[in-house]
Amino acid sequence: MSTPTPIAPLTTQDAELLITAARRAAAAAEVTVSVTVLDAGGHLLAFRRDDRAVLISGETSTRKAYTALQLNAPTADLVDLVKPDGPFHSLPTALDRPLLFIAGGLPVHRDGRLIGAIGVGGGTPEQDHGFAATALDTLA
Repeated sequence: MSTPTPIAPLTTQDAELLITAARRAAAAAEVTVSVTVLDAGGHLLAFRRDDRAVLISGETSTRKAYTALQLNAPTADLVDLVKPDGPFHSLPTALDRPLLFIAGGLPVHRDGRLIGAIGVGGGTPEQDHGFAATALDTLA
């Protein structure tokens, strides 16, 4: 049996690139945001809240990143699954950990493997998703 090829983990340098790109995209749209980057274990690698961003955006960006990481899916793709008639409607309250099913969280992959996640909060869900997607493009 062969050992899988090691994949380089998400680094603090990667995390800073993601934060800078997301904040730049948000600034271009004149939106103040918070951006959170987690490693594959769910540990905080980097966080930044714009001075004028609403305070709750720090919490929402972190929860979005955590949700995207744990479910290895963009949070935008999960919104309908937790509605009252959705298959995972009880998931947000079933766990002790803070999941948030609002667009703006994206998993980060390298060579097809999950290495972390980014979450953006402060704009509309669609804006936050777009800022996070723009940031991911910088790692490609």
